[in-house]
Amino acid sequence: MINETLVLNRMTRPLGRAFRYLATIRQDVASVLERDPAARTWLEVLLVYSGLHAIWIHRIAHWLWQHNFRFIARWLSQFSRWLTGIEIHPGAKIGKGFFIDHGMGVVIGETAEIGEQVTMYHGVTLGGTSLEKGKRHPTIGNRVVIGAGAKILGAITIGDDSRIGANAVVVKSVPPNSVVVGVPGQIVQRSRPHRPSDAPDLNHTALPDVLGVALKQLLERVEVLETRLDGHTAAALHIHAPDSEVWQGQDFSI
Repeated sequence: MINETLVLNRMTRPLGRAFRYLATIRQDVASVLERDPAARTWLEVLLVYSGLHAIWIHRIAHWLWQHNFRFIARWLSQFSRWLTGIEIHPGAKIGKGFFIDHGMGVVIGETAEIGEQVTMYHGVTLGGTSLEKGKRHPTIGNRVVIGAGAKILGAITIGDDSRIGANAVVVKSVPPNSVVVGVPGQIVQRSRPHRPSDAPDLNHTALPDVLGVALKQLLERVEVLETRLDGHTAAALHIHAPDSEVWQGQDFSI
């Protein structure tokens, strides 16, 4: 009886994995329809979304990598790179509902870990910064949105519900519910936290100009101090703080 049970389990195990894989594909397609207004039908998403194709191939390559079929896994990942323009090392760990929009130029390193319901745009790099064989790539939390061209480097952690602005370079860990902008990335805490039950946060225009605001406040403070000086006379025109978001002054040689 025990032998029959073992045989039955071995026969049904591949079938169970196949059903789980199909369920994951269904969830992936649903995440695209939820987060991409350009997606119209299930069939369109299944056939023409390279980001999904790269993720599906990666899941197979990752299984091969975990079972020590390393060369085949690497070959499959390189085939996926040629096919989709997206490079995902087979050792990377990716959670459910991961969506790569457009995707061309995305690079995800070997020890990178990506949580659930993460959205990533083209040109993103999850890169390493060490020659050590251990953990050297980022860990991305759940429901994180990573804008086009962003670079997240090193064994750092991006907290849940954070948004990484386009072309930001992130080199230090980010707490949950943060927005990161600039080079190097400046961390801004959200005033209205994003909750797991909220719709995906794809509002890429809401990126604060941290350095610009600081510079504006400094220029305004300097002008106030200049007007308080005894014997103050009119000085030559210089760059003024922006008026209605437009910088003014004769010092710009353009």
